[in-house]
Amino acid sequence: MYPDVLREHVRKFKAASDKPYAVNVPMLYPDVEQHMNTIIEEKVPIVITSAGNPATWTRRLKDAGHTVVHVVSSVKFALRAQDAGVDAVVAEGFEAGGHNGREETTTFVLLPLVAQALAIPVIAAGGIATGRAMLAAQCLGADGVQVGSRFACASESSAHEAFKQRVVEAREGDTTLTLKELAPVRLLHNPFYQQVREAYGKGASVDDLRSLLGRGRAKRGMFEGDLVEGELEIGQVSAAIDRIEPAAQILEDIMREYRDGLQAVVGAAKTSVGC
Repeated sequence: MYPDVLREHVRKFKAASDKPYAVNVPMLYPDVEQHMNTIIEEKVPIVITSAGNPATWTRRLKDAGHTVVHVVSSVKFALRAQDAGVDAVVAEGFEAGGHNGREETTTFVLLPLVAQALAIPVIAAGGIATGRAMLAAQCLGADGVQVGSRFACASESSAHEAFKQRVVEAREGDTTLTLKELAPVRLLHNPFYQQVREAYGKGASVDDLRSLLGRGRAKRGMFEGDLVEGELEIGQVSAAIDRIEPAAQILEDIMREYRDGLQAVVGAAKTSVGC
C-alpha cells in the first residue's frame, strides 16, 4: 500500500471494530519510514516486520507501545529477532508465497527448531491453510499460525478476481521460489516467470534480473489481474485451494477441521493407551 492508503485502511478498521489487528511491513519497501510514522500516529496495536533487520525498528515501536512480531526463515535470524526485543516471531517455511527465505527450510523442519531455540512465542507460517495443518503446527511447538494464501482467495480480498481464479486452478508443482539474488519470492508459473527462467538459463546477472523485474510487477499481477506480465505471488498450498469463499467461512472451516483433528488425535491416543 501507499502510505495514504495504509492510513485509510487503518482508520476504516478502527471505525468498524475494536478487536486487535496488525499491519505487516516489509522493510525493503521504499516508503517504510512513512509507513512506520502512520503506524505510530494511528496507534496500530501489532506490527509485523519482515524482509529486514528487526533491530532497525523494534525499539522505536516498542517505546511507542506497539507489540512487535518479526518474520524469520532460520534459527539464526529468529535469535537475532529475539535479541532485538520482539514480542514474537513468525517462523515461515519456504512453502510460503510472496517474499521468502533463501534457506529453503520447510515449515515443519524450521518450526520445531525455532520453538526449541526461543523463549518467546512462535507463530508458524508457510503451507498452512487448514485446521489440521494448524493442529500439526501446534504439535510441533507453534503458539499460533499465520494463514496467507487461503485468505488471498477470500471474497473480501483486494486481490484481482483473475488472480484468485488462477490460484484456484493451480496444481501441485505450479509455483517456484526464485529471484533469490534480489529478494526470494514464490511465483505461480506464467509468462513472466518463464522470462525469469529463461534469463537464468542465459546466465543473467543481478542487474539483468533487476532490470527484468522492474517495478510494480506484483501490483500488476495480483491486484490488476495481469496474468501475463505480472508477478503472481502465492504459496505451494495453492494446489489445495479449490474455491473462492468469504473469510468467515474460511475461519469456520479451519476451526471445525482443527477441532475434528484434535478429537481424532485424542481418540487415537486413548485407544493406544488402552491397548
